[in-house]
Amino acid sequence: MNEAYAKMIQQMMESGQEMLRAFNPALEQMKVAGLDRMFPTMSKDMMEMWFGKTFNRDGLDAKTRLLLTIGALTVLGAQAEPQLKMTVRHALEAGATEREIAEVIWQMSVFGGLPAMQKALEIAQSVFAEIEEKKE
Repeated sequence: MNEAYAKMIQQMMESGQEMLRAFNPALEQMKVAGLDRMFPTMSKDMMEMWFGKTFNRDGLDAKTRLLLTIGALTVLGAQAEPQLKMTVRHALEAGATEREIAEVIWQMSVFGGLPAMQKALEIAQSVFAEIEEKKE
């Protein structure tokens, strides 16, 4: 990997890490070193799209991005359970309320159907319960 490419990756990862902190302050200590080795064959354009332009603060705040992601994962159905759990946690950390998360999931019943909506609500409720249990 040449020096210019390595520098570009580092800058994009820093931008992504800034957005990651907005998604969930608990992830602030996540290290990006070594991610470039995971993606050595990924094109510059793809890296720029994912890390340079997608994960930044311009346009949409973290809470809105996460609510949109919950909507998309709801429509995907049960295949996205781990991702949905993680995104619900991040959305709560970014300031979303349980009600807002539930509203997004309910809205997706129009696009993903009732079974997908019901499964997503079950997943979200399990995350809410886990978080409540840890508070006690």
